[in-house]
Amino acid sequence: MQSETTENFDDMWILFRRTLMARTSKACALIAVLGMTLIGGGCFDKNAEQKGERISPEKLQGKIRFAGSSTMAPLIEALAKRFQKLHPEVAIEVATGGSSRGVHDVRERSCNIGMVGRSLKDDERDLIGFPIARDGVCLIVHKDNPVKSLSSEQVIGIYTGRITNWKEVGGNDAAITSVNRPEGRAQSELFTQYFKIKSEDFKVAGVAGDNQEGIKAVVENPNAIVYMSVGAVDIRVGQGAPIKSLLMDGIPATSRNVRNGHFPIQRPLMLVVRTLPSGLMKAFIDFALSPNATEIIRECSFVPYLD
Repeated sequence: MQSETTENFDDMWILFRRTLMARTSKACALIAVLGMTLIGGGCFDKNAEQKGERISPEKLQGKIRFAGSSTMAPLIEALAKRFQKLHPEVAIEVATGGSSRGVHDVRERSCNIGMVGRSLKDDERDLIGFPIARDGVCLIVHKDNPVKSLSSEQVIGIYTGRITNWKEVGGNDAAITSVNRPEGRAQSELFTQYFKIKSEDFKVAGVAGDNQEGIKAVVENPNAIVYMSVGAVDIRVGQGAPIKSLLMDGIPATSRNVRNGHFPIQRPLMLVVRTLPSGLMKAFIDFALSPNATEIIRECSFVPYLD
């Protein structure tokens, strides 16, 4: 019976991988649920099951190294904190550097799990991605900037240098300080693809390496504009940062609109591994896909992938 269960489990993960490569969201979500059921051999504590927590048949020990998306880092740290309460002998390290680093480090085996804030590319099909949440990418400005909304054409104009003054889009008579994100970062790739701007066509005043640098640029310069994670913006606005997100083609940049599919610029947040996970890696991915992780994901202002 155990052998049959193991074979079924392996077949399911292989199917999950192939479905992810096809990028079929509904099928992917269904297989994720089935995968959660099969991971770990099915050893449960009844009370823990009701709370969404799985009890391992044996004590978990060791270290998990994560690397990649700076947007995902606070979420993984929050999940790790809860996971370590369940498994206190597990050490977890989280390093940022962008989604491209997550892919690179997993391939080079310098981390166990990559944090990738986008879908896997065609040339990354040697890897396996597990989507755990969804996020959007929005534009932010200083809260005192009178501009509330931009159209897609206006965004393209600002980032290609055709629009250089805020008064051209209904704002103050002040030069626009447009801030880009580094090439190779998931947000940069998604922004570039959505607005169909070639890298050589960007005309910007600076580059912000991560979300915190982007927020700092806007806080320190009331005429700056930058794009970043919807979830990260929600958190910092809640903490009192003097920033605001702009409506995109009239649609507010909110987690609710990411959830219902109305916000146009969306992406999955993925845990990426080289091979079918086992042992400690499987346990963490199982946890991240479980109901126990749902509230943590929401508290970090992201949308659980299966919502």
